[in-house]
Amino acid sequence: MLNNPDHLSVLGRVAVIDDDDAVRRSVGAILEREGYKVQVHHSASAFLEDLPSPLPGVLLLDMRMQGMTGIELQTHLQDLGSNTPVIFMSGDSRPDEIITAMKQEASDFLLKPFTAQALLAAVAHAMEAAQHNLRKADQKQKVTQQLQHLTPRELEICKWMVRGYSNKQIAAFDGAAPATIKLHRAHVMEKMGAHTLPELIDMVGSQFAAG
Repeated sequence: MLNNPDHLSVLGRVAVIDDDDAVRRSVGAILEREGYKVQVHHSASAFLEDLPSPLPGVLLLDMRMQGMTGIELQTHLQDLGSNTPVIFMSGDSRPDEIITAMKQEASDFLLKPFTAQALLAAVAHAMEAAQHNLRKADQKQKVTQQLQHLTPRELEICKWMVRGYSNKQIAAFDGAAPATIKLHRAHVMEKMGAHTLPELIDMVGSQFAAG
């Protein structure tokens, strides 16, 4: 899965992809002066040919470019598993293009010509979202690693716990004594680093949704 950590510079890394040389130079200069590390590409295919890993924290995409369009690049990156925030730049986009971009969760849409203030505000907002996504990904990875330390029996008990069943109810399902379930429950809480049941549910509930 492609993610978007942006800890390699003070404010984060931004990729600017636009087939207009003047736009690339202007946008890149504004962002670099603000403290971002900037990569510029003249087309979506040029970006993909030199696809960085990890991806920059934020992507600034021209909506219409020769070859692959900005929306097509956004779709392609999402297919690769990227949740990198995308800001679109365009001077003459059709309503259906804007709707598609927003349905695909574009972070923002800048109509050319836009001001430096509008650009910096959009990038700052998107970078904050990138940091949030990164924290969520890190937390998910940590929980996954913690779950791997549970025994098969503890994992099963954990599933019943987050679904709200009591020790007696789990014992009835499991066929074990309530005291045994209580012991397994304590082991689960300890290994997962959870102090309360609501905290455990918050950590792993979505992974154990009843189905």
